[in-house]
Amino acid sequence: MLDHCPGAASVRTPTLTIKKCPQCGEEIEIFSNELKVSCEKCGFVIYNDIQSCIQWCKYARECVGEEVYRTLTELPK
Repeated sequence: MLDHCPGAASVRTPTLTIKKCPQCGEEIEIFSNELKVSCEKCGFVIYNDIQSCIQWCKYARECVGEEVYRTLTELPK
């Protein structure tokens, strides 16, 4: 049996993506384990389109840890 599910690799070892702010055009860095970030220039909130096993796997909390699980399952405000 694996120590951790390979499907959660991008959660345990985050990857960086550069997105463009739709409001001001500034480049925004967002990691694969972040739900949202604010543009440093204008404050516009960018949401990450995270779709992973965290949403459906019954072992997700155990696999990625309580803190990461709570962060990735909280509803955007």
